[in-house]
Amino acid sequence: MSNEDDNNFRTPVVFLMGPTGAGKTKLAIELADRLPVEIISVDSALVYRGLDIGTAKPSPVVRHRIPHHLIDICDPTERYSAGRFCRDAMDHIDAIVARGALPLLVGGTGLYFRALEKGISSLPRADSILRQTLTRDLHSRGVADLHRRLLLVDPEAARRIHPNDGQRLVRALEVHALTGRPISRTWFSEAPRAIPHPVIKLVIAPSDRGLLHQRIAARFSIMLERGLVNEVQYLKRRGALSIGSSALKAVGYRAVWAYLEGKYPRQEMLERAVIATRQLAKRQLTWLRREEGSIWLDSEMPSLGENVLQLLRKHPVLKDMGYSLG
Repeated sequence: MSNEDDNNFRTPVVFLMGPTGAGKTKLAIELADRLPVEIISVDSALVYRGLDIGTAKPSPVVRHRIPHHLIDICDPTERYSAGRFCRDAMDHIDAIVARGALPLLVGGTGLYFRALEKGISSLPRADSILRQTLTRDLHSRGVADLHRRLLLVDPEAARRIHPNDGQRLVRALEVHALTGRPISRTWFSEAPRAIPHPVIKLVIAPSDRGLLHQRIAARFSIMLERGLVNEVQYLKRRGALSIGSSALKAVGYRAVWAYLEGKYPRQEMLERAVIATRQLAKRQLTWLRREEGSIWLDSEMPSLGENVLQLLRKHPVLKDMGYSLG
């Protein structure tokens, strides 16, 4: 290995993690204005074209000014996986490092962060006959039946997979049937982490959970004002999507979809979406508390961006690399 290759592998990547509504995007943009960074989105919803308002996607103006990656790379009819994210993210990390910049990975999809850092275990290939049987069960017995079955054999997977995500429920039950092991035990390998770079892990979250709940409610109201219902209506009219589609797992979209189908009135739709977002934030925080080696910062602290810059200035890895941090 050449000295240049060795230096490239020593270049750190920064994980900027936190629950939905904590202000990760705002902080990332502030850092990008002060540091030689490029942003890689770590969000399972931002990959989809056409899901803009309900995902709080950075505007085209911001993305033109600051390089962003892994946004708008999939049609909503496609399924995006942690494995594909790892491949895509590593390609961009390599290119960013080659350009002399610092990769800043920003988002709230904990599975993607952990998969990139620690690697993913190999899972068995789909078995066509078993898959067909489980898919028939999905259509004839309903998604709730599959979720109950998964809860019996793999409570951890049942907790992490949305009860309406038929595709992932089928896969989890298929893996258990083929291997005799819960899929939750095989999501991550015990091998050395996949990413060949030092990782600096930052978590931002408000110390006051009530404040986060207020932000979530206010943000969803703003999304409705900006046209979220029209956005979902457009997706619905495409005809190729259903309420069970992977892209519509993005919090809020299913509530609006059901509202458009007349299942409940607008106010109930708003309340359901806010409750679902709060539940997502709670799950994200539970996940983040298990992240080893992470540095937690109160997202409400004064001059958060300056505090993060000072923290990075003192970080031994970045000091060794000779980065100028403004």
